[in-house]
Amino acid sequence: MNDFDFLIGTWDVHNRALDRAFVGSDTWHEFPGISTCHTAFDGAGNFDEIVFPTKGKRGLTLRLFNPATKEWSLYWASSTDGILGPPVIGAYRDGRGEFFGDDLNDGHPVQVRYIWSDITANSARWEQAYWDVAKQFWETNWIMELTRRSA
Repeated sequence: MNDFDFLIGTWDVHNRALDRAFVGSDTWHEFPGISTCHTAFDGAGNFDEIVFPTKGKRGLTLRLFNPATKEWSLYWASSTDGILGPPVIGAYRDGRGEFFGDDLNDGHPVQVRYIWSDITANSARWEQAYWDVAKQFWETNWIMELTRRSA
């Protein structure tokens, strides 16, 4: 239930986002972020706000653990629309978290996958990918490399 305890605190985030999904793009945009994560429910939940200073927007993630299923539900909201999206649901196995759900890409429904990996006390990696039905593969479209801020 404490899988996301490593995330509590403040992080510098190097973001790389694919220009457009499903069009064969290899153009990536890089931009900074600062994320601060707080615990909830004695480790069975947490939430963070990420600020994208060069983009003029923010995001919020809410993570909740279901003790009955031993799975996490992760919800994303953006300051651009203020809507809490549907969850991606999954779990950690061998230090790697995989979470799956439904999302929208340019207004079209897609399957989405989040992966948390390379987790240490001072760094972590998150990535988002969409499922390409036609090509039958996951196309990674957003990567965050997190580095813990020192006190």
